[in-house]
Amino acid sequence: MKTPIAVTIAGSDSGGGAGIQADLKTFSALGVYGASVITALTAQNTLGVSGIHDVPPDFVAAQMGAVFSDLEVDAVKIGMLSRPEVIETVALGLDRYKLSTVVLDPVMVAASGDRLLVPEAVESLRSLLLPRALLITPNLPEAAALLDVAPASSVAEARAQAERLLAFGPKAVLVKGGHGEGPESVDVLLDADGFVELRAPRVVTRNTHGTGCTLSSAIAAGLAKGLGLRAAVEAAKDYLTRAIGRADELAIGRGHGPVHHFHAVWK
Repeated sequence: MKTPIAVTIAGSDSGGGAGIQADLKTFSALGVYGASVITALTAQNTLGVSGIHDVPPDFVAAQMGAVFSDLEVDAVKIGMLSRPEVIETVALGLDRYKLSTVVLDPVMVAASGDRLLVPEAVESLRSLLLPRALLITPNLPEAAALLDVAPASSVAEARAQAERLLAFGPKAVLVKGGHGEGPESVDVLLDADGFVELRAPRVVTRNTHGTGCTLSSAIAAGLAKGLGLRAAVEAAKDYLTRAIGRADELAIGRGHGPVHHFHAVWK
């Protein structure tokens, strides 16, 4: 029986709550073997990001070659890619290894407000990676930045922005509503079959570090296990909602703590 395998291509969070670390925790919690391609190192904790060290593009390529030439990978999650040169390298790697089950989380700003993507990389993200993705998962500010408009303030506006993002070439778009207001967090999914709204009660907690990374990697985990896209998104939304709901059981750091990736395992 084949072991489901997912790979995360993203930045490292030294504090362990987001990035590569959150992705690998999510894969493990959901029963998927995780491998990684590290695109950047961050000096980061629950209070913010104090430094970013970009991995040279040739070494990103070397990591992709090592992983994809050996492992039979079922799904890929892409997160923090801070510079155009790294984005170009990843795009070439996706083509070289014929990777199509790709979940792209267009990470631009950390939960602390620190910018993780240089402004000149936004166009590279639009033109090189959006067309190669099965699904993109921007939050409200990221969707707005990709479109150079104001963030959506209603579900109707989020749907309209999802339609515009779909025109860039991904097979599907999930606009996440975690930055919105109201008693429910509403995510809008647009795929070949139309729109779906995924609703969950909004959890009041400051421990939301890594939510975007966790959701996108949970979707990739579902796809790696053979779920269809909508089923993978629904399962990931449920997993993240529970992980946020149990986040206050952890006491990590003095700022925005992580969600509880192992809420179903730890006693």
